[in-house]
Amino acid sequence: MPYIESSYRAPLWLPGAHLQTIASARLVPQPRVAYRRERWDTPDGDFVDVDFALPEPADAGAPLLVLFHGLEGDSQSHYARSIMRAAADRGWRGLVPHFRGCSGEPNRLPRAYHSGDSTEGDWILRRVHERYPQARLHAVGISLGGNMLAKWLGERGAEAGFVAAAASIGSPLDLAAGGAALGRGFNLVYTRMFLATLKRKALAKIARFPEAASAEAVRGSRNLYEFDSAYTAPVHGFRDADDYWSRASGKPHLGGIEVPHLALNALNDPFVPAASLPRPREVSRFVHLEQPEEGGHIGFARGRLPGDLGFLPERLFRFFGLGL
Repeated sequence: MPYIESSYRAPLWLPGAHLQTIASARLVPQPRVAYRRERWDTPDGDFVDVDFALPEPADAGAPLLVLFHGLEGDSQSHYARSIMRAAADRGWRGLVPHFRGCSGEPNRLPRAYHSGDSTEGDWILRRVHERYPQARLHAVGISLGGNMLAKWLGERGAEAGFVAAAASIGSPLDLAAGGAALGRGFNLVYTRMFLATLKRKALAKIARFPEAASAEAVRGSRNLYEFDSAYTAPVHGFRDADDYWSRASGKPHLGGIEVPHLALNALNDPFVPAASLPRPREVSRFVHLEQPEEGGHIGFARGRLPGDLGFLPERLFRFFGLGL
């Protein structure tokens, strides 16, 4: 498919990639969303916590939106609140499954979550579909969650057809390129923020399961490459960070997607180098590439100060209505 020309334009008061990234997450007013939580036991004896946006529609056949959050995100992340608020206001059933360890409570097993965990994504989406078989199901993945979703769609091909449409937003579909970008310059500010919680959780897990990984290596991690080599890779069956980033990336699977899929990436995203983004020849005819000049990493704030977060949910629901 050709590129989609994006309607997004950053407001004049919000110049530059980093300000667009930080302001949207920290400064722009966020909508309020109430949730109802369910705990789903996984086939391997663990659990995931799933938050349902309120009010929920009474009709079991109401349209469904499943949102997979980003690295160390949750249902309170700014993008989740804006999208879930929009879903509830439209009479959709919106839910946010938390990756293991991201709901505020440690999970039971040594494993955690990672960018390529399409097996977990498959289980979640199929459970939702089995519970609401009459509902039109849509999925959106943000950053890490979007890479996982794109990988799942490409791996399953036509088998993913029970999902009507999907979207990956700000996703590092080439994990090596994204990881390298986060390891240099101002991006180390974001890296330190991620590592603060990732290392704390990993060390707590190692205290319970000493054989899982080296606590010394985790403590000494200075960037995501070192952390993924010390913890993510060995805990989840990868040789090292290089092996993990290669096998977990969604980009190689984009040619196998057979469900309408929006891949929305700002060209100035500090987490995702523009040169690493997919091109039309690398994707199937079901993939729609939208790459606005600005937006930062999951930014897309708009309007006069203090701005609002309405662009992203409006864009998603237009695509899910296949207005493209």
